[in-house]
Amino acid sequence: MEAVERFADVVDGFADDPGVEPPRPGARGFGARALRAGGAIFAMLDVYGRFVVKLDPARVGELLDAGAGARFDNGHGRAMRAWVVLGPEQDWAEFAREARERA
Repeated sequence: MEAVERFADVVDGFADDPGVEPPRPGARGFGARALRAGGAIFAMLDVYGRFVVKLDPARVGELLDAGAGARFDNGHGRAMRAWVVLGPEQDWAEFAREARERA
């Protein structure tokens, strides 16, 4: 399954959560394809089609140590400590739920 289709499934999983704002149609740039809670992004597809979630920095460290993700770079050469890029082998919906609980 393609990343866009997988992310659409993740978005659909939050359809019944009134506190989650789905991606904004026609939006461009950073966070255009993002799930938000209280206006803050907690999960998204970046411009490269990679799935990215915002978690507790300690949890990100655990995932990196386990080889289960990579640090997210904001495009300016700066790794963001609370953001992790997850691969296609990961359960995106599970990590999105975890990120939502933190949001």
